[in-house]
Amino acid sequence: MDRYVVMGNPIGHSKSPLIHRLFAEQTGQILDYSTLLAPLEDFAGCAREFFREGRGANVTVPFKEDAFRLADSLTERAQRAGAVNTLSKLADGRLLGDNTDGAGLVRDLTVNAGFSLKGKRILLLGAGGAVRGALEPLLAEAPASVIIANRTVEKAELLAELFADLGPVSASGFDWLQEPVDLIINATSASLSGDVPPIAASLIEPGKTVCYDMMYGKEPTSFCRWAKEHGAAVAMDGLGMLAEQAGEAFYLWRGVRPDTSPVLAELRRQLAL
Repeated sequence: MDRYVVMGNPIGHSKSPLIHRLFAEQTGQILDYSTLLAPLEDFAGCAREFFREGRGANVTVPFKEDAFRLADSLTERAQRAGAVNTLSKLADGRLLGDNTDGAGLVRDLTVNAGFSLKGKRILLLGAGGAVRGALEPLLAEAPASVIIANRTVEKAELLAELFADLGPVSASGFDWLQEPVDLIINATSASLSGDVPPIAASLIEPGKTVCYDMMYGKEPTSFCRWAKEHGAAVAMDGLGMLAEQAGEAFYLWRGVRPDTSPVLAELRRQLAL
């Protein structure tokens, strides 16, 4: 049976095995999908061992840039992102790296939530692999501006320079900004530890600003709670992004595109239990 995993550290919170099992049932594909806790000091060794027999892997926090370095070849969007969240073993045994995160994020916002990004002011929190994966798809939607805010401003500035040819993107510190924006995307892992990036509440225009946390949990994340407390029109977690990026990865591996809607509904149902 073809084997697939999701690799991360921590990884116990992952819903990816459930998602891919539901995709497989829906599409009639026969496969095995499980979690794999990779050691922080040896992602590459762990991945190579798995791929002796395994067919594909999703990659999550904190290994997306390690996976980029491990891949033998890269898709154009992964090359641009500098980060990989999907590894596939090719017929010749080489590993192909792709990045489906940004496509999943944009689809969750524009299709699942019905929120157009065209002409919008977007604030991205963080400057790691998740942001790098999101920038190209976000800029392709023709927003008015994209600001990357990070504790270490130099990292944000580097990303802004790398993507400047795709649209109006700039860098900032967390505490530099005060004026409201249309969309705030939390691409940090702060919510995993119950924290919120140190940004001003004035960035939220009550009743208008949409807030999106790439993290998710049974209860609303700390960022989503903060957003609603300060009047955000909508506060979304990253469960839809997870389902959408997984659907893209499943398609890359199996050549069949699953319907994410019933899978996302089942994830919501199980989270509420």
